[in-house]
Amino acid sequence: MRAAVLRGGGLAVEEVARPAVAPGYLLLRVLACGVCRTDLHIFERDLPVRRDPLIPGHQIVGEVVDGATAELPLGARVGVSWIASTDGTCPFCRRGEENLCDALEFTGYTVDGGYAEYALVRSDFAYPLPVEVEPKLLAPLLCAGIIGFRSLRVAGVQKGERVGLFGFGASASQAIEVLRHWGCEVYVSTRGEQHRAQAEAAGATWVGGESDRPPVALDRAVTFAPSGAVVVAALASLRKGGVVAINAIHLDAMPRFDYDSLLWGERQIRSVANMTREDARDFLALAQEIGIRPQVRTFRLEEARAALEAVKHETAEGPVVILP
Repeated sequence: MRAAVLRGGGLAVEEVARPAVAPGYLLLRVLACGVCRTDLHIFERDLPVRRDPLIPGHQIVGEVVDGATAELPLGARVGVSWIASTDGTCPFCRRGEENLCDALEFTGYTVDGGYAEYALVRSDFAYPLPVEVEPKLLAPLLCAGIIGFRSLRVAGVQKGERVGLFGFGASASQAIEVLRHWGCEVYVSTRGEQHRAQAEAAGATWVGGESDRPPVALDRAVTFAPSGAVVVAALASLRKGGVVAINAIHLDAMPRFDYDSLLWGERQIRSVANMTREDARDFLALAQEIGIRPQVRTFRLEEARAALEAVKHETAEGPVVILP
């Protein structure tokens, strides 16, 4: 099969062996694979190298071609996300916190992912998807959408609250649809005129630049930029008792900040670590219910490097998706 392989810091399309099916696994024909900022962190070595060579990509929409189960028969359309597997037996897994499992495997990071014509995935980490929706529109739901949804849960968002989104990329653009469905007022601080225009079009109550503070005190906030300074800006926008959830797998240094004025008053900072299968199932059902259909920009497999550049420089209007 053809695959975009990350080898020694370079990314190129190669002919590689098609994966062999093993018990408990599905072989998928890849229909689309979303490009995530985490892919960029892996490519640029912001995250430690865990596998080399590696086929990246963890927002996979595929069709079952081998290893079918009763729940996922041949021809079924399924989605695959960031978590490839857990041990299922550790204290975290037993408590329903599988996103914190110490034996996690990650799609497109510790195991090969979806920048390819075929992908091998564990059947119990594959999610049924609707066949009536174009695969390219489903791909961004599988990480950006799910992790944005989990961020709202970690922040403790309640219906009707005032919620700040700091940064407005693929994840925030889906989170705002959930928030509006919940009747929340949404305040967006983000850089770039294009992102601000997108936030306004999505129905944000207020939109400002990355250094602008929302005009009201927020109940909750989620940061999407990998920047400690953005976390402090979000914290400064909270009411007493409010919560900031950090949606970033990699974060640059946190600047010093004043405890008395920013954190005192039972304000909280929480990190968002991965996602659970419950998050995935709940979000995908909600996305189908309210009709989340991201506007995407597509690239061919041979253009995988260009797709990563589009994510890095934010030159695409909406999420980026690779079509094999």
